[in-house]
Order: sequence, then structure tokens, then C-alpha cells
Amino acid sequence: MFQESDVRAKKHLGQHFLKDAQFAQRIAEALSPAACSGLVLEIGPGTGALTRPLMERLEQPPFGLELDRESVAYLVESKTLPADHVLEQDLLKWSPADHPAFREAPFALVGNFPYNISSQILFWTLDHRGQIPELVGMFQKEVAERVVAPHGSKTYGILSVLIQLHYEATYLFTVPPGAFNPPPKVQSGVIRLAQKPSPPEHLDYSHLKGVVKAAFNQRRKTLRNALRSGGFDVSNVPESTLGLRAEQLSPEDFAGLARLLPSR
Repeated sequence: MFQESDVRAKKHLGQHFLKDAQFAQRIAEALSPAACSGLVLEIGPGTGALTRPLMERLEQPPFGLELDRESVAYLVESKTLPADHVLEQDLLKWSPADHPAFREAPFALVGNFPYNISSQILFWTLDHRGQIPELVGMFQKEVAERVVAPHGSKTYGILSVLIQLHYEATYLFTVPPGAFNPPPKVQSGVIRLAQKPSPPEHLDYSHLKGVVKAAFNQRRKTLRNALRSGGFDVSNVPESTLGLRAEQLSPEDFAGLARLLPSR
């Protein structure tokens, strides 16, 4: 039998295994009743610290998407998850269309997410936002705070705008380094994203993303200069807006701005 002690946390995968059952329970309990009754995908289940309280709360076992072969072997051999619910995959190379259970069904995303790909996971979530009504997960605290940051703050940025336009973002609680093995050098934060009932209408997401990235890539410049540098024609944008900087616009302001700008 492959033992939990045989699974080594790997630095190149950004692994820090959660060992404090209290925090695992709190993450599982943060999922809404609607999410618990449906399909759930756990990213990076590792040795199952979060998987076990999820199994107790969900109406059906979650699927676990795990890149680490040692963790996959442990999850299967220990029967932490049914073997057909363990997917040995890299999330950033995986699509819901790759698995019959996820092709068209909505699913909640949950996990103690690897810190080295935190931003990529959030952008992946946005790319599949039509299928993901809810996310509950742990990130490096700095990333978690950036997601929920209000406009006007220093941490407000690209992810803040894109996520807050599509989801209600809530910072739930902080997790100290000692709750992990090995302990990370940073604190962690757990957030919940709940899909907004009315996302931005008549707005192409790729165009919106391009506008927001152009604005924040040169955040010290006014929007006039930042957007021009990003290749946008700003002739339709009011002067009162062009004189502002990116962090001064709310997510809704960015949606309005994107509607005024022709595609590059």
C-alpha cells in the first residue's frame, strides 16, 4: 500500500500539503449547498486533506485533478477517492471537454491551489466561467487580496477587474504557514467566487481582457497613453476618462470603456 508518508511535497509543483484538519473543514463548509449537490472538481488534492471533508459534505464524490504521480497513487490505493474520479492531468493543459462528466455540465472548483500557478488558475477559471458558477480555494494571501481588492487600492489590478465583473468575490479567512507541510514562506488566504447572475452583456471577453491588460501594463500612465501604447484608438473615449489611471476605474467602468474602444 502506498502510504501518505511516501508522498513528498515537490517544490517545482508548488506543493504545500495542508495538515490542519480545521482549515480543511472550513474550506469544505464554504461551498454553497447548490455546489454540494452538483459536480465538484478539486484541483491538486495531494494526500486528501481537503478531499476527506469534501466527501462528507458532497452528495457525490468530487473529481480530483492531480499532476503529481505519487499523490495519484496514494489517492487511488488509499481509496480516498474512487479510482475513476482521480484524473492525472495538468489543469492548464486540460479542458472540461476532455472528460465526459464535464463536457457540458456546470461544476464548482475547489482546492488548495499550487501557489506557483495561482494567477494562471484564475485566468483558466475565467476562460471557463460559463461552466464554473462557484470557486472556493486557497491562494497565496497576496493573490487572494488582489482578487477582492476595490478600485483605488494599490493591489487592484487585472485579475481584480476581470473576476469582479463576472463573480462576487469574498475573502473568507487567512491560513498561517504552520498549517502546511512543508510550511510556505507566506501566509495564505481563502476566497469564494460566486458567479454573478448578470455578467456584462454585449461585451467580448477577449476584447475586455485586452483593454484591461493594456491599461494596467503601464499603470503609472494615464489611460490615454496606456491604451494608445496598447494599440487602441481612443478617439471615442471622453477626455475625463482618458486623464485617469487604471486603478481609478471600477470593474463596471472598464466594461463601459471596452464598449467605447474598437477592437485592435
